[in-house]
Amino acid sequence: MNPTLFDGTLVRSRRIIYTPSDFAKANLLHLQEVGELQAQKPHTSRRKNLSSYLFFMVLAGEGILEYEGERHALKQGDCVFVDCHKPYAHSCSESLWRLKWVHFYGPNMGGIYGKYAERGARAVLTPEGGAAYEKLMDEIYDIASSNAYSKDMQICEKLTSLLTLLIEQSFHAAQCGADRGAARQRNAAKRQNLQAVKEYLDANYASKITLDMLAEHFFINKYYLTRIFKEQFGGSVTEYLLQVRITRAKQQLRFTDKPIDEIAHECGMHDANYFARMFKKVEGATPGEYRRMW
Repeated sequence: MNPTLFDGTLVRSRRIIYTPSDFAKANLLHLQEVGELQAQKPHTSRRKNLSSYLFFMVLAGEGILEYEGERHALKQGDCVFVDCHKPYAHSCSESLWRLKWVHFYGPNMGGIYGKYAERGARAVLTPEGGAAYEKLMDEIYDIASSNAYSKDMQICEKLTSLLTLLIEQSFHAAQCGADRGAARQRNAAKRQNLQAVKEYLDANYASKITLDMLAEHFFINKYYLTRIFKEQFGGSVTEYLLQVRITRAKQQLRFTDKPIDEIAHECGMHDANYFARMFKKVEGATPGEYRRMW
């Protein structure tokens, strides 16, 4: 796809309007548009009901984002990530801005954006190491303008990397303003504390573990533990513990001849029937079926 150069009264831009394959639309994160613009005069762009998600970065200048009933002042280094199904507007100020952006979509984007929002992230973040975002957008642009046979897959890989960065930084980037330094210190303490909880689960999955026991062991309020663990690791303590136990069980089923009830016991699930039910719920097959398949 060839880049489009546009010199207008409002913006000067270079962009690629991209048409992905039917396969990419149905199965992959796929590109709709990527580009860079330099504003020529103050202006406002308003959109709604787009089947798209927009990420853009302010490289220079200033402006305003209106989204979900809030106004956000934007400056150099700020990034924006919005669901374009919802009404939004961005306005360039007298300090004319330069932006890089990417519009994209995918069959699972609703859930991914929901996870981003669930972690307390806002539409605007000022990430540390913003150059990584700019580099990814440049790489997407280069791939989209190439003749590579596998470019839809390559674009999907880059979009996944972009979303991974956003998810990783979303909880911490939600803190801003005068309390930013203090918030970083508090978040670092949370991370260290909950990493210790995660390591404890990794090491003691064969034992009986409850939220009350964890809270007492680590001197953490169990409701706080539940909320922050999910924010940091993407699932509840119970979900993570089950994931560890099932993973250990799969290793035993594949590489040992131990009876299934013995494996269940060694993985911390002392009721073989309960183990079988939970294993099938996670893997879609009973432990015996899994062992025979692998």
